[in-house]
Amino acid sequence: MSQNASDRKETNTARTAGKLALLAVAMFGFGYALVPLYDKFCEITGIGGRTGDAVAEVVDAGDSDRTIQVHFDSNVNSALAWEFRPMEKFMDIQPGRMYETAYIAHNRSDRTLVAQAVPSVAPGQASLYFNKTECFCFEQQLLAPGESREMPVRFYVDEKLPGGIDLITLSYIVYKNEDATEQASVGP
Repeated sequence: MSQNASDRKETNTARTAGKLALLAVAMFGFGYALVPLYDKFCEITGIGGRTGDAVAEVVDAGDSDRTIQVHFDSNVNSALAWEFRPMEKFMDIQPGRMYETAYIAHNRSDRTLVAQAVPSVAPGQASLYFNKTECFCFEQQLLAPGESREMPVRFYVDEKLPGGIDLITLSYIVYKNEDATEQASVGP
């Protein structure tokens, strides 16, 4: 093989390796961007029952002529030894007004457990108008063995909620965070 053919082969190999490296970086960047893109997509479309962003303003104008019933639901993943339930099953609300309710969590196990609540709102279209200003779901919850805790939720439903919706379900599924539970068990 001549020197010229060998140089071309090395050049082609280096060019191919460079393209593959660039492709790997692009794939990593795309994978890294998928989670925030998916979250934004769900927020915009209401898919997955994602609720609107928390806001710091106090909402109290209210549409005094319209009443909506909010149903509170709770579920616990089978890997988590917690009891978890809403303090009230239903609440009649008026759009535009701030409301507060709470859920009760109780750790039935003999060890400290850390969990994360994942909310969803049904119907999906209502999730665009359901806004939580305070929620235990914003942070992980740590409960010692036998500990119980009341966990508040402050929310309002935007007055722009479409007219055909008169029942909204706020549901939480609580999952055990294995890594955080292991860290809590070991201690600092």
